[in-house]
Amino acid sequence: MMKKGLYLFMMLIVAAALTACGGGKKEDGGSKVTIEFMHSSVEQERLAVIDKLVAKFEKENPDIKIKQVPVEEDSYNTKIVTLASAGKLPAVLEVGQDYAKVMDKDQLIDKGSVKTVLGKAGKENFYEGALKLVKTEDGKNYTGVPISGWVQGIWYNKEMLAAKGFQEPKNWDDVLAIAKAFTDPKNKKYGIAIPTVEGGFSEQAFSQFALSNNANILDGKGKTAVNSTEMKEALTFYQELSKYTMPGSNDVTEVKDAFMNGSAPMAVYSTYILPAVFEEGNAANIGFAIPTQKTKAVFGTVSALTISSGLEDNQKKAAEKFVEFIAQPENMTDWVLMSPGGAQPVSKQVIENEKYQSNEVVKAFGELSNEIAASYNDIQVFGLVDGKNFLKMGDITSSGAIPKMVNGITVGGKSIDSELKTAGKSIQEILDKK
Repeated sequence: MMKKGLYLFMMLIVAAALTACGGGKKEDGGSKVTIEFMHSSVEQERLAVIDKLVAKFEKENPDIKIKQVPVEEDSYNTKIVTLASAGKLPAVLEVGQDYAKVMDKDQLIDKGSVKTVLGKAGKENFYEGALKLVKTEDGKNYTGVPISGWVQGIWYNKEMLAAKGFQEPKNWDDVLAIAKAFTDPKNKKYGIAIPTVEGGFSEQAFSQFALSNNANILDGKGKTAVNSTEMKEALTFYQELSKYTMPGSNDVTEVKDAFMNGSAPMAVYSTYILPAVFEEGNAANIGFAIPTQKTKAVFGTVSALTISSGLEDNQKKAAEKFVEFIAQPENMTDWVLMSPGGAQPVSKQVIENEKYQSNEVVKAFGELSNEIAASYNDIQVFGLVDGKNFLKMGDITSSGAIPKMVNGITVGGKSIDSELKTAGKSIQEILDKK
């Protein structure tokens, strides 16, 4: 046993050393440090923006060199696992809030460094909802510094609604009334485009309705809360609403197409529908509604920059400097404007930035752009309860239990009680695992 314990101890030391070496290295006889920056902006236009930001940073910090590691989004999380296993994790990484939980669980994030950078950047400048998404389970730290994000709600065609005497839907009853009024399956017209696929999109969309009814997957102690009355009410509503959407398992393409071609006057979708609306020259005709029952609930995500653990002091300081640099309002503005309309500001200072306000896409949507950004204050997601961002929620989402339940009660025609029971059992098994 002593030999085995010593072997494991030595392996841990080697792994820590490799991790420290992977983030960066000194050059020019120790006067310059190189750190790696991994991100998912592989498109030429986006790379050009990041190249300029990196060049600007290096000019201001001649003792630091940034080596970019662009990785396709589809293979991004797998690449992190591979690099972490080899002890070659880059010093700075772009991460989404969900995968940041996985990294935190595996102790791959230097939360002290992240907290330091957020303090220098000014936490008060960020929307509270954006910060909530990157909070750790204990509520005391953060897994990354938010840089941009997107939000999701109900988009509606103002002219189509007005033609039938409707205004912006304020609550569940309004949404249902509009959906019923526009549905005409024989002519392939539907009242609302919502996801019903057995996939992540369905979980995201359903979560807004559930959370607006105070129904969450976990309670404040991290125990399952899926079998609540509020959850059953939300599922009953979503099942009813699905009668007025397109038949079959609707995913991203089907929902977007139905709204864009006028088959449905409403759609649950992210802000990434806005660039398409802008291209069609119809920016003034789109509205954004938040599905409300007992409270407001906006689904949203953030893209954050995090700093890997195990770095040497000079690498850590260089990484902190770089993330703090990107978090400056003018640089965050450039980052957000890589995808104007789709990507949303997570900082109030970006909203106020002249370059952001003067962007042609942002200007086209007028006050709606500010309204959408401000909706970050109403962010709610499954597994975030009373300021606690439970790590186990990542495992629950990965299991597919929730979208399977949604697909079962909509496309599958199964009973809500039976699907709730099945989902509850799957979630409990995940929570029971250590």
